Amino acid sequence: LEGANLIYAHLENANLEGAKLEGANLEGASLIYAHLENANLGGANLEGTDLEESKLRGAKLEGANLEGANLRGANLRGANLEGINLKGANLNSIIV
Repeated sequence: LEGANLIYAHLENANLEGAKLEGANLEGASLIYAHLENANLGGANLEGTDLEESKLRGAKLEGANLEGANLRGANLRGANLEGINLKGANLNSIIV
């Protein structure tokens, strides 16, 4: 799924553990409660994406755009957050 166009996709509760989504466009997608443990989202566009309560443990997010994303309650423990854009993102109750 590297570079995939998943704009506004409905992926609630999806099991994407270990998925290779590097450079994918997930703008405005709904990933509520999604399992993204150890997924590679490096350089992905997640602008306005709803990641509420998602599992991003150990995910590779370096260089990803999360501007305006909802990360409320997301588990980011062990995730690579180097160089990500979190402008305007909801970071309430995240786990790091």
